[in-house]
Amino acid sequence: MRLKKFRVTNFRSVNDSDWIDASDVTALIGENEAGKTNLLLPLWKLNPSRSGQINLLDDMPRSRYAEMRTNPGDHIFIRCVFDLEDNERDIAERFGADRLKTESIEVARNYAGDYGFSFCDDRDFDLAKAYEVKAIENSETPTPSQDGGPNLFSQFQNILPKFVYYSNYGNLDAQIYLPHVVDNMKRTDLSAKEAAKTRTLRVLFDLVSLSPEEILELARANNVTERVNQHGHSMGVLPKNSEQIELGDEQVRIRAALLQSASSKLTKSFKDWWKQGDYRFRLQADGNYFRIWVADDRRPEEIELENRSTGLQWFLSFFLVFKYESESTHANAVVLLDEPGHSLHPLAQRDLSSFFDNLSRTHQIVFTTHSPFMIEADRLDRVRKVYVDDNGGTVASSNLAAARLKEGIKDTGATYAVHSALNLTVAESLLLGCIPIIVEGPSDQHYLSTIKSILIAKGKIHPKAELVFPPSGGAKTAKIIAGILMGRDDTLPLVLLDGDTAGKQAAKSLEDTLYAGNKALIVTTDEFVGDLKDTEIEDLFPSSLLIEVIDRIERRADKEFEEEHENSKPIVPQIKNWAAREKFALPNDWKVQLALGVKSKLLKNPDKYVTEDMLERWTKMFERFLS
Repeated sequence: MRLKKFRVTNFRSVNDSDWIDASDVTALIGENEAGKTNLLLPLWKLNPSRSGQINLLDDMPRSRYAEMRTNPGDHIFIRCVFDLEDNERDIAERFGADRLKTESIEVARNYAGDYGFSFCDDRDFDLAKAYEVKAIENSETPTPSQDGGPNLFSQFQNILPKFVYYSNYGNLDAQIYLPHVVDNMKRTDLSAKEAAKTRTLRVLFDLVSLSPEEILELARANNVTERVNQHGHSMGVLPKNSEQIELGDEQVRIRAALLQSASSKLTKSFKDWWKQGDYRFRLQADGNYFRIWVADDRRPEEIELENRSTGLQWFLSFFLVFKYESESTHANAVVLLDEPGHSLHPLAQRDLSSFFDNLSRTHQIVFTTHSPFMIEADRLDRVRKVYVDDNGGTVASSNLAAARLKEGIKDTGATYAVHSALNLTVAESLLLGCIPIIVEGPSDQHYLSTIKSILIAKGKIHPKAELVFPPSGGAKTAKIIAGILMGRDDTLPLVLLDGDTAGKQAAKSLEDTLYAGNKALIVTTDEFVGDLKDTEIEDLFPSSLLIEVIDRIERRADKEFEEEHENSKPIVPQIKNWAAREKFALPNDWKVQLALGVKSKLLKNPDKYVTEDMLERWTKMFERFLS
């Protein structure tokens, strides 16, 4: 199962979040008190990996608590739609479901803890009454067997993904008192902070492949015998005989070998994904204490972990929890992260964002943030804006232009974060040696980043520097962005414009002013589309794919766009004319929605849509960018 979207209702500050689309990595962005955490918690409580119990007093909206508590089963607080894998659809088919109607399933949970399952395309199919279809001897027609075997409801409940929620990552201390660790690992009444630290230490000790008790025993091995009273306090030492000395020496050597091996493993694993420095860790056991020492190329002398940056402490703890715990106990889980990396330097936050890309190969991730450094400008399709609506409730939207409506106050927090992320693309072009290609808007940015990923994956291009696509906000303002980027090294950046009327006018304006004598740096889509003229960026893509996405986005029309499309004409004017004839208004961000839909499908399965001819044209375009 793969989470496709979710909806929170009647949970704390959330009256109705509306459907929130989920991708491989989903970022919930909003200012403080917008209710971001209240969108993660109900997801967690759908099927928590541990803890996550429903608490009526804490979880029900206070304004409706008296009304709702008497009949908790009447109130659903979370709905999730999952896309089913082929093997899961095979299971449904064995239980009598129509395979053509089992692409996705909706799972709901109410405050009584009850679950509901239904196929999105076949709401009448009752999973609780569906049993495995078995052939009966001397009968040509298979019939459902109700001999006490499991029903389809229980089958899907068993394979429902776990949700793992993290809000406190338990930063490790440099000096760890082992007797306390041994005691804490047996306790269930720890504070949240101590429980988080204990969890992180448990993972660290698993890495060492020893229990804390064994480490403590080995660490006490030396050439003297320590006397302790009933409270564990030292009362001095007694000399050891030769046999004890020999045994103690062997224990010291074993301890050193184990800790050296663990230190090397931790250093290598950490280095594989941490890009902020070449860190080396050394684990030391000394008496009742276990210490972590850190060195790196800039500071080769070893320093205790707690004297290094808070960011490094956070990253090490984060690394341990996710690199080891998530890969074992939470395989294929959906990971929910509340404000990850808030104490990190901006560049370290960028590394964390890259780490999410790697982690998302095995886990879907949903995280909250208000930092622009946690938002990749060319992956704004991952961003969901969280704000307070005119009724004071928390809602979320993929429309990044959505505003807070209460009392007419415009949302600023999330908007600022998104705008800052876009501006960072320009800043990276100026400061980090990237190759900028100025484009008209965010949809162009989505399309070109998709093409770039596909061409690199197929070995068609090998850029020596990162290609970035700063949006100018429209053809008319491309000159402003170009002027800013020119200040980097007095070299004008290449500009890609649509071949439509607005694009041609912008091209002429640039040629007559800033780009006089540099017309070759102004490129239009007409150059790469073949025989079509007056094209836009959408015409660089398979029309069949765009039709598939637009017909899924727009279901208000009686006549689907596919029935009216003509391959011999640019597609965007046709979409606008179709909407006008069908008498509905396209949303303001329809081009961005279309771009995101195309991007998602292409990155998931490029070979399904992209022909060799199209690859050749894309390659020609990017070779122009890189020349």
